[in-house]
Amino acid sequence: MSNPVFSNSDVFGEPRRDARGGTATASRPAQYGQYGQYGAQAADAASLQNMYEAPSATPADTQRLTYTDVIMKTAGQFALLVVMAAVSWSLVDTVPMLWVGGMIVGLVLGLVNAFKKNPSPVLITLYSIAQGAFLGGISAFYEAQSDGIVLQAVLATLSVFGAALALFSSGKVRVTPKFTRFLLIGMVGYLVFSLVNMILVWTGVLDGWGMRGGTLGIIIGLVAVVLASMSLIVDFDAIKRGVEGGAPAKYAWSAAFGLMVTLIWLYLELLRLIAILRGGE
Repeated sequence: MSNPVFSNSDVFGEPRRDARGGTATASRPAQYGQYGQYGAQAADAASLQNMYEAPSATPADTQRLTYTDVIMKTAGQFALLVVMAAVSWSLVDTVPMLWVGGMIVGLVLGLVNAFKKNPSPVLITLYSIAQGAFLGGISAFYEAQSDGIVLQAVLATLSVFGAALALFSSGKVRVTPKFTRFLLIGMVGYLVFSLVNMILVWTGVLDGWGMRGGTLGIIIGLVAVVLASMSLIVDFDAIKRGVEGGAPAKYAWSAAFGLMVTLIWLYLELLRLIAILRGGE
């Protein structure tokens, strides 16, 4: 699995197998009558009838992960991110270093949250605030260079997200070991390329965006968008496994955070790609 937010947590992975090769399940409650061996009284017939006629417990009743939990947590975090982005955008001229601080803090919190076994709502919320500050500033920079580019990037991001969700929901694209292996290799290659390009720019060997400009920049941008789209599908599959596996409800925070990480990456790649296509280098 490519996204460490999901791959680092057992609840979003494959079902565990027991020593006999079967699917591991939670220990079952003692059967009726097992508690009476030391004289405990059995429930009367009326109580048993009431228990039999009672509605089945829902995932919400048992504090298990649901798709509604994931949607609500994700929507809440993105609403917070958008509000903070608007604030950062409005302050880009008076507090120009706000978005830089957001980038650094967001990176640190992103790494911390990605490798935590148990989700922290506070740290995830702080991550949303920091990333909002970063995205607001960098979006304002691109908008100043090319009018209307931010709206195009937002619409493109929503379109890719919708297409990935539709393909996954239809079953036309499935997360197979081959699919995951291809994505992992692609992301490692992209990471190595990005690190080399960053070092060459910082050391003055290359100017501007380095190898992220011109025709090569377009090719790399398209590859990155494809990788981010594939990562979204893997995220959807991980969430599905978590819901079907009865993961605790608290992992809705992890699911929301994982989706945010992928979507922010996708937005930044589309923003850069559109800028190149519009001649903004």
